[in-house]
Amino acid sequence: MASNNHPLLAQNDSAEQSPERELAEEEELLTGRRKSLPAERRRQWREVALFGWAVIATVFAVILAIIYDTGTRGRGAGGARPEGKRNLIFMVSDGMGPTSLSLTRAFQQYEQGLPYNDGLVLDKYTIGQSRTRSTSSLITDSAAGATAFSCAAKSYNGAISVLPDHTPCGTVMEAAKAAGYMTGLVVTTRITDATPACFASHVNVRSEEDRIAEQLLGDLPLGQSVDLMLGAGRCHFLPNTTEGSCRRDDKDLVAVAKEKGFSYIDNRRGFDNLAAGAKLPLLGLFADHDIPYEIDRQQEKQTYPALVEMARKAMTSLSEATRGHDKGFFLMIEGSRIDHAGHANDPVAQVHEVIAYDKAFQSVLNFLENDKTQGILVATSDHETGGVATAKQLGRFDYPKYAWYPGVLANASHSVEWLTHDYARHLETGEAGATSESYIRDALPRHLGIHDASADEISDLVDDPDHTPYFLADMISRRSQTGWSTHGHSGADVNIYASDHDAARELMGNVENTDVGLFLKRYLDVEEEVEEATRKLREMKGDWMGGDGGATDGPSHEVEMDHYEGDFRKYRRRVR
Repeated sequence: MASNNHPLLAQNDSAEQSPERELAEEEELLTGRRKSLPAERRRQWREVALFGWAVIATVFAVILAIIYDTGTRGRGAGGARPEGKRNLIFMVSDGMGPTSLSLTRAFQQYEQGLPYNDGLVLDKYTIGQSRTRSTSSLITDSAAGATAFSCAAKSYNGAISVLPDHTPCGTVMEAAKAAGYMTGLVVTTRITDATPACFASHVNVRSEEDRIAEQLLGDLPLGQSVDLMLGAGRCHFLPNTTEGSCRRDDKDLVAVAKEKGFSYIDNRRGFDNLAAGAKLPLLGLFADHDIPYEIDRQQEKQTYPALVEMARKAMTSLSEATRGHDKGFFLMIEGSRIDHAGHANDPVAQVHEVIAYDKAFQSVLNFLENDKTQGILVATSDHETGGVATAKQLGRFDYPKYAWYPGVLANASHSVEWLTHDYARHLETGEAGATSESYIRDALPRHLGIHDASADEISDLVDDPDHTPYFLADMISRRSQTGWSTHGHSGADVNIYASDHDAARELMGNVENTDVGLFLKRYLDVEEEVEEATRKLREMKGDWMGGDGGATDGPSHEVEMDHYEGDFRKYRRRVR
């Protein structure tokens, strides 16, 4: 039996001390012929060789890691920062949440007879989601939401590129202009509305739209930073002595724009007459307030351009303007009125607005594919509006039917907004009573496709015309079983899209809306220009940003998430 006095691994090979080994060594010395190495010696050389290869492989791996790190440094978790000339197109679907897509996808499949697995263009380019809270509320507004994009910073609801301490923050568009890029804004609402305003103006409260209009034309410390503007909101550019104006003073900003060298157009004919590469700077305002909802605009194509048409014109014009330059362009395109449809709880307007946005998204993809300059499309929403759901509880205590009916939406030919305005025009004629009832009985099937209005629904519209949009939206929503939780915004996360998943991979997963703003700065390589713009803006003294308008709710504007005061602060007895 083997002795246990020594560890097994410490025992020596007895062959190394054997007489046979000694005789073999003596014969090698006398004859000069080397015997084959014993097994142990071969094993030792094999271990040395393997160790050497391991060292070489480790060194090689370290070198590769250094090369990769050098190539990706400066982009955080993203891909390598692009070199040379580049274009960045940023799209905002104002108020569009994930359920807006579910609603629209099912509607489009129904209306066009498509299979259940047919989707929107947007579906193929989803890379993540964004959280949307502001500093003053868990539910943001468009101003704070767009400030997160333009400044890569959180702020309070109502802030137009202004921080919670009321200091201005330089925007990515201002920085891009300073760096030599051409810039543009395309919207279907007022060009002075919160989202476009945040890229090229700074006011303490978003309602200062007269002041925003002035700043968009360059009346601020940094001067003009937008080369192309297409949208609506003409009333804020006209003096209050002019029909159609909504300004509080007599400033003629159209005249100011022309003096600054802007080409100005205000109708469809002017838009159609623009060359493929329009002369810049360009200001196009096609409505006093907002361009009509897409479902209504389709019946007035001769009056208003579509979002996709304005997007194409902007891209070709900016591309032509940067031909031969070492810098490209930065363009923001907003599907503005998705938000308005959510506020109105109008599912008919909603689906048509999302489809219009999807078409514009496709047009940008086409442009990037055919353009010689490298570029990327990144898109997201500032927030969700309406708390929309493809389901509705019709009875308070009844178990719901699992159903949603897009055919109800397909039967409508106009939006709730359009019919509300048409009804108001009817009432202005002085007719009332039975005449109003006959108008309603004729208008509901003709414009909304509703043939089964109840006596109570008719009575509500006749007796309380001030709440017409609420009644009409509810009639459509109940029949289609489209649910809404609010006429305001919600705190839902919103989708992020990108034409190049690898280049935008730092936006994959669930990120903050400020991360989107950081990406915009990094892609354009304008971080230093943003800091310089901020410095110059803060050096400017005076009230050029306007008053605070009572828009904020404390010096820190931080929401108290666990504090609630309201009618339902006490638990209510459960109904059995």
